[in-house]
Amino acid sequence: MKPILCLCFDYLHIVFKNLLPEDLRVFLVVVRRASFVAAAQELGASPAYVSKRIRLLEQELAVRLLHRTTRRVAVTEEGERVFQWAQRILDDIDHLVQDVSTTRAEVRGLLRVSSSFGFGRNVIAPACSRLIAQHPGLQVRLEVLDRIVDVAAEGFDLDVRVGDEIAPHLLARRLAANHRVLCAAPAYLQRRGALRSIDELPAHDCLVIKERDHPFGVWKLRAGAEERTLKVTGPLSTNNGEMAVQWAVDGHGIILRSIWDVQPMLDDGRLVPVLAGWTQEANVWAVYPSRLSRSAKVRVAVEFLQRYLVEEAGLQGPGA
Repeated sequence: MKPILCLCFDYLHIVFKNLLPEDLRVFLVVVRRASFVAAAQELGASPAYVSKRIRLLEQELAVRLLHRTTRRVAVTEEGERVFQWAQRILDDIDHLVQDVSTTRAEVRGLLRVSSSFGFGRNVIAPACSRLIAQHPGLQVRLEVLDRIVDVAAEGFDLDVRVGDEIAPHLLARRLAANHRVLCAAPAYLQRRGALRSIDELPAHDCLVIKERDHPFGVWKLRAGAEERTLKVTGPLSTNNGEMAVQWAVDGHGIILRSIWDVQPMLDDGRLVPVLAGWTQEANVWAVYPSRLSRSAKVRVAVEFLQRYLVEEAGLQGPGA
């Protein structure tokens, strides 16, 4: 008896003789990017090629999939249904390939990964380099973004994020334990004075970073069972953590930053702890859509990242 997936494709081949998986992939990218030009850039093809594949797909399905304007592409009601079906069909194809590849002890295919600017560049990028060295059948496309990613809607297989606020409809696995700490340069504290209480923090110059996972300028801190939410401001703010850390080292104010990032500067004295004991939980998570719960390439990547973050990046294990 044929597997359900094979029967499904037999049916599709009978009804839609010219329906190609590649056309479905092109359609998914166009919908995610809302642009033929942007889709062409992602696919490494020409806009004319993308337009042709969409036109052929619409002809084969006998429906209009997209509304085209000079500025933007919008999906039609029929296109929304095709988008959902195309995702499931192509996911099943990927799962089929991955399931067969596991018999060869190797995973294959494109893994689309997202992460934040600093963590993505400094930690996840070198991890991806090691990942493809161990699994040459994988291709990794890494994007670093300064916002929360909707992994399902934006076509990512995996988002590696720092922070514990995760939507309930997503699957998540904790990769490493981490927390953010308050610190400043000795010169700043000599100039402005040491803090004796958490209530003094809003009166100080704070270096605010636009984080992916919480409101700008709002610091939620915990010391034991006590929790505080404080609105902080300062003369400098940014969406880049590396710049903010350098400003802190230069003596411009207090920073709230992940321990993995500032530990070297705490060790050599360029920064010193402020209000020791007050921290913010910011563990490292692998987040992926529920439809990829059986994905072999996601499983392999998540297991590799968990080992890499502890053994190579020096983070604490997820149970710490």
